[in-house]
Amino acid sequence: MTDGLIDWDAAFENGAHVPGSQDLAGIWAAQAAAFRQASQCELDQAYGPGARNRVDLFLPDGTARGCVVFVHGGYWHKFDKSFWSHLAAGPLAQGWAVAMPSYTLAPDARISEITQDVAQAIAFVAKKVDGPLRLAGHSAGGHLVTRMVCASSALPDDVAGRVEKVVSISGVHDLRPLVQTRMNEELRLTEAEATAESPYVAGPGAKVPVTFWVGAGERPEFLRQTRLIAEAWQEAGAPVRDVYEPGRNHFSVVEGLGDPDSALVAEILG
Repeated sequence: MTDGLIDWDAAFENGAHVPGSQDLAGIWAAQAAAFRQASQCELDQAYGPGARNRVDLFLPDGTARGCVVFVHGGYWHKFDKSFWSHLAAGPLAQGWAVAMPSYTLAPDARISEITQDVAQAIAFVAKKVDGPLRLAGHSAGGHLVTRMVCASSALPDDVAGRVEKVVSISGVHDLRPLVQTRMNEELRLTEAEATAESPYVAGPGAKVPVTFWVGAGERPEFLRQTRLIAEAWQEAGAPVRDVYEPGRNHFSVVEGLGDPDSALVAEILG
């Protein structure tokens, strides 16, 4: 589908532009399963009544310095927490607990309802782990963690007050173009909901530092969305920065989470 000269389906299509992307889900699942087998973790804890309202909690040796909550992507209608466990390795090695929630997927939930799921998951994790919270999310997950620090945040005040940092990795922050994609058959976005759920439109809430991190080799729309929200939130007085990581595409950009010495882990924990 098109809007003027823009083909929005092509704009948001990542897989066709990354060689071997069709094999990645299987690779991720195998790496994640092996990591769970070797880790100290509490799996499939219920944070809500839905079948997908479950969170995996990975624990470091000794007392955790706080908790990193990682929210997965998949355009709000694909994947679950089980594909990403190995990405907990970086923060764990630095002494942080890592929580990875699943959430109800579209079309069984609207994006506004998924936002509520994620807020509920973070509030649940806050009761399980003492100390500060750092939020990170990839793609749709980048949108969801950014929503937690918008002016219209769904987080309870006491939980929001513990959020020290947010890193949105290749996030989608203006949802309005998605209304014109074939993907919207799953998402069921209306213009009103797309506007209300767009962090770019909602604007920043509390003065929480936010980093918008994207691969320099990603599709132009993801680079545009990163620049768009970084500039808008900076103008609104929020403490934000944008980072364009060289040599990374939409899928490889998140791999740094698994490396305790990576620039991405340093950004989340620094």
